[in-house]
Amino acid sequence: MTSPFDLTGKVALVTGSSRGIGLGIAAGLADAGATLVLNGIDPDRLEATRTALAARFGEERVAARAFDIVDEDAVAEAVASIESEVGPLDILVNNAGVQHREPLVDVSLDDWRRVVDTDLTGAFVVGRHVARRMLPRRTGKIINICSVQTDLARPTIGPYTAAKGALRNLTRAMTAEWAGDGLQINGIAPGYIHTEMTQKLVDDDEFNAWILGRTPARRWGTVTDVVGPTVWLASSASDYVNGQIIFVDGGMTVVV
Repeated sequence: MTSPFDLTGKVALVTGSSRGIGLGIAAGLADAGATLVLNGIDPDRLEATRTALAARFGEERVAARAFDIVDEDAVAEAVASIESEVGPLDILVNNAGVQHREPLVDVSLDDWRRVVDTDLTGAFVVGRHVARRMLPRRTGKIINICSVQTDLARPTIGPYTAAKGALRNLTRAMTAEWAGDGLQINGIAPGYIHTEMTQKLVDDDEFNAWILGRTPARRWGTVTDVVGPTVWLASSASDYVNGQIIFVDGGMTVVV
């Protein structure tokens, strides 16, 4: 009996997947059988990641496209080439994002726009170009990577908090318009995940103690913690799940 979590034969595009959580998600989808299309804006880093994953999963199962997710022409060209050269996209994970830490009264408009464009508008641009291909086929999975800041706020990360809160409602808007045509659009909201990009926060004794005290699980999350829910939402096991945000946060958002 075939597992409902088996992604063999599926093609998955993961934005921002040359490192960090995106890389972990991409590898997890490949472990479940998917063919990968990696994305990033640094061509050298992206190619190094592609080479490493191709050595693990096979050249025929790992492709890469370097493009800026907020450049609509570049997105349209990339999606068209993926569909033509790799295969029809079954799965999109909108993972690419940036952070900016500064009090709201000091944040420049350029920095505000940069965060909101990358963390929110990029998911809209890539999401609708992929959806235009999925809708006539009446099948497809779109997974938006949100954050505990989808629900919570803390000082100095206002643009990120605003963008991730809006990403939840973009997920709902996509569901309202596309679920009737066979697509499932959901979000995953990771808590504080230990990666190379958060290492400085882990090494900050005061911040680390705050995380451990604030999280019922009493630990940082790992990239592996995010992979399982992503595979579930990318698979046929979640075919009646739509418009939901799955919090993977060790319980942080359910306590005071």
